[in-house]
Amino acid sequence: MLVSAKDMLNKAKAGKYAVGQFNINNLEWTKAVLLTAQELNSPVILGVSEGAGKYMTGFKTVASMVKAMIEELNITVPVALHLDHGTYEGCYKCIEAGFSSIMFDGSHYPIAENVEKTKELVKVCAEKGMSLEAEVGSIGGEEDGVVGMGECADPNECKMIADLGVTMLAAGIGNIHGKYPENWAGLSFETLDAIQKLTGDMPLVLHGGTGIPEDMIKKAISLGVAKINVNTECQLSFAAATRKYVEEGKDLQGKGFDPRKLLNPGFEAIKATVKEKMELFGSVGRA
Repeated sequence: MLVSAKDMLNKAKAGKYAVGQFNINNLEWTKAVLLTAQELNSPVILGVSEGAGKYMTGFKTVASMVKAMIEELNITVPVALHLDHGTYEGCYKCIEAGFSSIMFDGSHYPIAENVEKTKELVKVCAEKGMSLEAEVGSIGGEEDGVVGMGECADPNECKMIADLGVTMLAAGIGNIHGKYPENWAGLSFETLDAIQKLTGDMPLVLHGGTGIPEDMIKKAISLGVAKINVNTECQLSFAAATRKYVEEGKDLQGKGFDPRKLLNPGFEAIKATVKEKMELFGSVGRA
């Protein structure tokens, strides 16, 4: 069932586990994530970047596909359809399209403007029964055109945004989109701890979940992270499985070129990646 992310994240924060946000790019991605969540009885968040939304012809198409798939596959676990790194304009498009959750990334604005725009969206989302994620600081690297320098968030600015009534808060703590470089300094748990102390029960969000060591993931959860985003790892596993299928010449055997057969190894690889992450995050059996 399609729901706001509010209840699932409040339960995760209280229960010391995290709900995974897995970005979707097409039907295979969506089906793989939904089926795995149902099999593991785990709540799940489907993330959609503005680039992915455009690729799938628009947010209305995405919302319609997800709602229909939930019905056709008899998905009963809580599912949130969430805009990832949304612009101000993109947020309103997703509200209109029927998403159940949005992220407004105002981190590139001066804090006063970030507060002003976030405050407005808090009111709109409350009226619609939607959850809202805000961002302070910057997530390093690049994802679908969103570029960040990776600055750690100011805990006091985090409190300013949290006090507006947002559902969840993404704060830069040294995390990076995409593959982590070998010289990565790691997460700043000092910053994360300071943010949690000022924001209280607010569920915190860790972007760039691909490649962060398991011990860091578990420590982040212990310090208030209740939502972890995974995208690159699913892309890499899908690509590797598809490449193996083609390199082994299976697309040339019989009707191996049929897209339903050609894309199936990648589909199964995504399921395996999602399962591994749900087990690590502790969300299995929590629906």
